[in-house]
Amino acid sequence: MEDPEGPVKHRMAPHDSATITPPGYTLDSAKAEDPKKVDVEMNSVSEGKEVEERDFHRKQEFSGWKLAWLTYQSLGVIYGDIGTSPLYVYSSTFSSEPSKADILGAVSLVIWSLTIMVTIKYVFIVLRADDEGEGGTFALYSLLSRYAKLVRYDPRHSDLVRMQRYNTDDLQKPNLMTRSIMERSTFIKWTLKVVGAFGVALILADGVLTPAQSILGAIQGVTVVNPNMSTSAVVGISCGILVLVFVIQPFGTTRIASTFAPIVIVWMLFNLTFGIYNLVMFDASILKAFSPYFAGAFLVRNKQDGWLSLGGILLAFTGVETLFADLGAFTRRSIQISWLCFVYPCLLISYIGQGAHISVNPSAYANPFYLTVPPGMLWPSLIVAVLACIVASQAVITGAYQLLCQIMKLSYFPQVKVYHTSKTFHGQVYIPIANWLMMIGTIIVTAVYNNTTRLGEAYGTCVILVSFLTTCMVAVVALIVWRLPIWIVLPVFVVFALWDGMFLSAAMSKVPHGAWFTLMLAVILTCLFILWRYGKEEQWNAEESDNVPLYHTTFLRDHQLYLKYDPEGPYIRRTRGLGIFFDKSGSAINTPTVFLHFLQKFSAMPEVTVFLHLRPLSIPSVAPEERYTITRCFTRGDDATKQPIPNCYRLMVRHGYTDEIITPDLGVLVLGLIRGFLKCSDILGEENTELATLNCASNAQVIYIVGKEQLNITKERNYFRRMILWAFLLIRDSSRTKVQSLNVQMERLVEVGFVKRM
Repeated sequence: MEDPEGPVKHRMAPHDSATITPPGYTLDSAKAEDPKKVDVEMNSVSEGKEVEERDFHRKQEFSGWKLAWLTYQSLGVIYGDIGTSPLYVYSSTFSSEPSKADILGAVSLVIWSLTIMVTIKYVFIVLRADDEGEGGTFALYSLLSRYAKLVRYDPRHSDLVRMQRYNTDDLQKPNLMTRSIMERSTFIKWTLKVVGAFGVALILADGVLTPAQSILGAIQGVTVVNPNMSTSAVVGISCGILVLVFVIQPFGTTRIASTFAPIVIVWMLFNLTFGIYNLVMFDASILKAFSPYFAGAFLVRNKQDGWLSLGGILLAFTGVETLFADLGAFTRRSIQISWLCFVYPCLLISYIGQGAHISVNPSAYANPFYLTVPPGMLWPSLIVAVLACIVASQAVITGAYQLLCQIMKLSYFPQVKVYHTSKTFHGQVYIPIANWLMMIGTIIVTAVYNNTTRLGEAYGTCVILVSFLTTCMVAVVALIVWRLPIWIVLPVFVVFALWDGMFLSAAMSKVPHGAWFTLMLAVILTCLFILWRYGKEEQWNAEESDNVPLYHTTFLRDHQLYLKYDPEGPYIRRTRGLGIFFDKSGSAINTPTVFLHFLQKFSAMPEVTVFLHLRPLSIPSVAPEERYTITRCFTRGDDATKQPIPNCYRLMVRHGYTDEIITPDLGVLVLGLIRGFLKCSDILGEENTELATLNCASNAQVIYIVGKEQLNITKERNYFRRMILWAFLLIRDSSRTKVQSLNVQMERLVEVGFVKRM
């Protein structure tokens, strides 16, 4: 038989079952057919699920030219934000002309901030705390939840989470105590949940602010050569460029990064050469700033003013959070190579060179980049700087897509449409709804704030808050996941926490002057995430009664199927036709919810019944010969023995993000697969009968049955919880996939409605 999608290989499974399955894989369902294991299957829902190694998400690793290509791409996305900081760090640090000692101290603070915060903390430590290649604070929470019992997973997909909790004997006593306290304490579980969600919200809030700040700064830079440009012109041009930046996002990370990378490379080389020029031509003694003594002396000498100036110094590493947040779109090695071999030395030399110039010409602090360029290079540097500032917003935009994908996986955000933009690099995605909402937000912020001075007051607070939260969560990861001794983890944590705390305390002084906006936006988003998660958990509780095996719902007597709750009633009638039920859970033994309610309403089932489950994999495509798995459906007879339900099958379709499965020819595909399955079946004497029944049913009609669940809130809930659940249902109803979006013939589609109370 030729399958419509290509050749399909058949493998015989023992004892009354045949499967269409990819070569090289062992089916759990085939194992469960062993009579010795029937009782295990009948008494354990979780063990009956068909989960294979390929069903789990796995991070990608690259080498050679692909790694070099990805490293090149990372330059065009990740470093635009942190790379444009030389435009304004010193002007934000000082409010008047600095003394030579003060500029030496500021340069020392910048050097050690880039070294400690970015290089040591993020590049060498934090990037290693990935969750199967994904980064960000929520990835840390997801990683911890796989090594400790911290979170409840969607019951339909819990078997698709790779739990790796260590045995008690595998942990040292302090590490074991830490895990035990976390697992037993509801407060700590909620704290970790809120911290993970708040970290995502902070970066999303920063995603509204950063494009506005960077592009406004770029256009305001033009006023260096055209001081007469009006504020309205600056705002109008900025909004136009913002629209363009978001409009090009559907082209995908690879294309955008490949286009932006040359701009960032030229910008970094400008900074490198200008820095060397200033260092040679002005004051080479500024190299003493590599000694941390001068950083400490600056803070001690200036006291409160020195502490407040840290709010300007931290702008040197704004964008560091995107190194981790964008990890899913790139890889750890590509980010480490691009930072250590190119960006880090370029930025160090740039800041040192600016410091050398300012130490001789203190008035240059007011515009530390343009006033320190070599003679004759103002126009070229202005053009490149404007382009680099436009690129700067890409890091946080890409990071926002990555983080939204993560929180959707753990049910903290509604399932929205996600497009994978690369067949080679699987983590590169684009989310339309997020893109357009961020565009609207940045345009509003640009119009309201209208200059970088006002925006600068709100800038940087999110970054240092995310950095502090990351420090705390990575410390827990080091104990629970990496199993490092506490005497190693604690001192390192204290050092980084104090460093973060120093900058965080200075950044908090900006809250009354503008930082309140991003914090308020982050709090609102966090509440939205927590609200959705609470609603999903209540929905799972309401649906729990439907998670029952087929043998709890039906039984066989004299080759007829009966309802378990009405054993003396009439048998389940068979209606003419082939019925394809869309099964969301993919369980090997549970009753699909839509089928359960179909039986309860009609006491009937189609002549040939197929439970269709679509299982998306995190790869571009699944080969046709490895895509389909078919098994029979089983229940129990009067004597409690396992028996196959006549003409009832489960079809699991594993597919990649470029595979199109739901098409108008879906019925033809299913028919061909079942026919091939029956031809290799080892149930002697029944093959011809089942094939005849299948042909007769398909000739009569093919119908698709989907469930339509309505959730109602019970009156027993208190007012506050009812309001939360009402908001959840409002969002749920507006974000659910509509039946009309299924690419099948509408005249063959049947909806089975049912109500659940929560």
